[in-house]
Amino acid sequence: MVTLIPTPSIIEAAGNKPKIIKEYIGRVNSQTIEASVARMNSPAGWEEPGQTPEFDEYTLVLAGTLKVSTKEGDIDVVAGQAVIARKGEWVRYSSPHEGGADYVAVCVPAFSPETVNRDP
Repeated sequence: MVTLIPTPSIIEAAGNKPKIIKEYIGRVNSQTIEASVARMNSPAGWEEPGQTPEFDEYTLVLAGTLKVSTKEGDIDVVAGQAVIARKGEWVRYSSPHEGGADYVAVCVPAFSPETVNRDP
């Protein structure tokens, strides 16, 4: 059966500045555990703690620049580009550049505060 998702749920974000997370598909908005799809808007200067998630995360940047830090180094992902962070790999997201970042994140299985494993 096809399910219409008429509106997203606004999810509280981790980080040093307010970031807007609109979950369309996931544990909160559609009670979907297999995957989550969220649109995020992070302001310039935003950063969150590092994490070692138990899910794969596929991120498509729609506008601005998202900085992805790994143990190997930093990657600036600009509008029109995408990045994959595999489960079990340490990663930290930020938007240090002017204009912040607008992006879509897909997590498989769905994002969960219990499985993101944020740094203390």
